[in-house]
Amino acid sequence: MSSASTSLLDHLRGRNGTLEGIKNILLAYTVYKYGKYALAYIRVKGVQGAIVALFKQLLQISITIARRFVPGANAAVASQIEKNVTSLQKKLMGDVPDHLKQHALPLKGLPASAVVTELKRLKATEHVDWKAGKISGAVYHGGEDVNKLVTEAFGMFTVANPLHPELFPGVRQMEAEVVSMLLRMYNAPDSACGSMTSGGTESLLMAIKTYRDMARELRGVTEPELIAPVTVHTAVDKGAAYFGIKLIHIPVDPATGQVNMAKVANAINGNTVMIVGSAPNYPHGIVDPIPELSALAVKYKIPLHVDACLGGFIVPFAEKAGFPLPFHVDFRVEGVTSISADTHKYGFAPKGSSVIMYRSKEIRNYQYFITTEWPGGVYCSPTIAGSRPGALVAGCWAAMMHFGESGYVETTRQILTAARSIADGIKSIEQLQVIGQPKLSVVAFNSKSPKVKIYAVADILDKRGWHLNVLQNPPAIHIACTYLNVRASKVLLTDLKEAIAMLLKDPSCGNGDVAAIYGTMASVPDRTVISDVCRGFLDALTMM
Repeated sequence: MSSASTSLLDHLRGRNGTLEGIKNILLAYTVYKYGKYALAYIRVKGVQGAIVALFKQLLQISITIARRFVPGANAAVASQIEKNVTSLQKKLMGDVPDHLKQHALPLKGLPASAVVTELKRLKATEHVDWKAGKISGAVYHGGEDVNKLVTEAFGMFTVANPLHPELFPGVRQMEAEVVSMLLRMYNAPDSACGSMTSGGTESLLMAIKTYRDMARELRGVTEPELIAPVTVHTAVDKGAAYFGIKLIHIPVDPATGQVNMAKVANAINGNTVMIVGSAPNYPHGIVDPIPELSALAVKYKIPLHVDACLGGFIVPFAEKAGFPLPFHVDFRVEGVTSISADTHKYGFAPKGSSVIMYRSKEIRNYQYFITTEWPGGVYCSPTIAGSRPGALVAGCWAAMMHFGESGYVETTRQILTAARSIADGIKSIEQLQVIGQPKLSVVAFNSKSPKVKIYAVADILDKRGWHLNVLQNPPAIHIACTYLNVRASKVLLTDLKEAIAMLLKDPSCGNGDVAAIYGTMASVPDRTVISDVCRGFLDALTMM
């Protein structure tokens, strides 16, 4: 063999050796990366939970492939989706008697009296008598007197915009006072601060954005992770999706309904930017063990956010109302760095107001958006919105000033008394059970009898004028007790007992929309189908 051939073979062997080395490195990195992910997942979910999750994922992949490649499969699924969407659209798009739908601006403006007439027609379409107290949450009505006061405040500040504090100093002052009052309610230190937002979702979004940016700047975290109970409000899921954060859902203890602390500890790593606990959570009304979460947060130097959006004006007054929580959930807990609390629920402020509170201004600084190079000038805003309705600030301030501490203590006493009465009444019904150990205004329950399907119970209650919240995973119903429910709590228990008796006698009597929709959803393994139905529902909201 010539020296040239030998040299070429040596060169190829060397290059192949290098390529083989690179291939081995890439393989090792891939095994390390996904092995690390798998181990972390097993630490949080457990071996059995991880296997179940893997099975569900493989099933979803198989169904997706089948829909794409099996002849007629996708068309059949699409047909069923369209059927469900059409049903939802018909339910939402009922005609308003004598109202002419407006597809375009009227060529000539209508007189004010004509506009008011149309407004009255549209209002008359409300098919739920919420004043009867048969709805769960949704309408947090503090009485006609506060309603009139808030309406008057709205009228006085209709054009006000907090984006321009130099033009509307009164609105700026009211906003500062609302934040200050909330901070005192939650026993904040003098260093604490906060911002008003448009609601609980924005408050949570702001906290998530804040801690993502803080971890990126102070710790160099580029693959942020957020730890929260599976029962946390879904606005946390939304925030994680919006801001590119990996959400680690932690299961809850089946007996207490509280987040599993051992699995929270297992989920913490160098990418964890925040931990979230609920006070209480939306599905079951359970308060997570905030002091225990705080201990972990302090140990690992991780921010802890308490989502008290639902409990905003219940938590601070529960003790004085005679219903003390077994532990603190506010800034008296060392590791708590932020709290979100809605003013537009049990604070009886107009819809569209909430407060996000931070332990220090240094933390809140990461919430802000500031740009100094825009040709339109230097621009900064504290939250997502630019322009905001000053009327909402005024309405919130007016409601809080009108009720005062004594007023909120009294409404809390009445609401929690009703919630306890409902929970005790449900416990006395042999076929039902209360989920966890609710301490505040939300009571969730499901069936412990194979003869009683909980969604069928919901359908019977619906026919009797009740509009409660239907839950899943597990199937259940809950009521978020409001001031309106106080006088209707006994009626609910009577209707529940009668619904159970009806189902025991004739199980088919509860076959209605709730049982059909949620029963179908529970049996559909392809969750993309449910997502498609949801998209159809959202599309229907703006259809004529």
